[in-house]
Amino acid sequence: MPADLVPEAATVRPAIDQDYIADLYRQLLSALGEDPDRDGLKDTPRRVARWWSEFLEHDPGRTDTLFTHERASADGEELVIVSGIVVASLCEHHLLPMTLDVTAAYCPAGQVLGLSKIVRIAQAHGHRLQLQERIVNGIAEDLAKVTGAADVAVVARGEHACMSMRGVRASGAVSTSAVTRGRFSLDHPMGQLFRGVALKGVDQ
Repeated sequence: MPADLVPEAATVRPAIDQDYIADLYRQLLSALGEDPDRDGLKDTPRRVARWWSEFLEHDPGRTDTLFTHERASADGEELVIVSGIVVASLCEHHLLPMTLDVTAAYCPAGQVLGLSKIVRIAQAHGHRLQLQERIVNGIAEDLAKVTGAADVAVVARGEHACMSMRGVRASGAVSTSAVTRGRFSLDHPMGQLFRGVALKGVDQ
């Protein structure tokens, strides 16, 4: 992949020290009044450390597979939309999970991106400590960077454990974040079509 086309989500991070993390979790269990050597917990620190490594060192694979695209007609608009992308991440404020339903779209600018690559880009942004708003902006940035498209839109809707398990304990509450670029403006037909797909089934 050319250096100038490497999505932000695919950048390499420092290796995770699993031994150090496992030791910290043993200390945490002790601080919580648990016996880290009892049955059921003795392997937990190592398992959790391994999970952190898998989560943060996720490799999205190739995200730049482009195909030459010839428009079938000079009339009308062409739009690529992928919906139903599940992005699982951790809120950086409380280290609690969030699960997002993401819809991403762009208007091809001479080339189209393999559909699975859009999913890879979106899911890669979940593999770090995150904010929902940062996720949608990061996906839009990478999608525009790889495809060269000026017209990009991303919507994410999901539940946050930091709202359902603590604080207001608003189980079932859904948060929505969106970013639009180019012709995906609210008063453009392309934006209306995108919202119709992204927010299908949602009261507007």
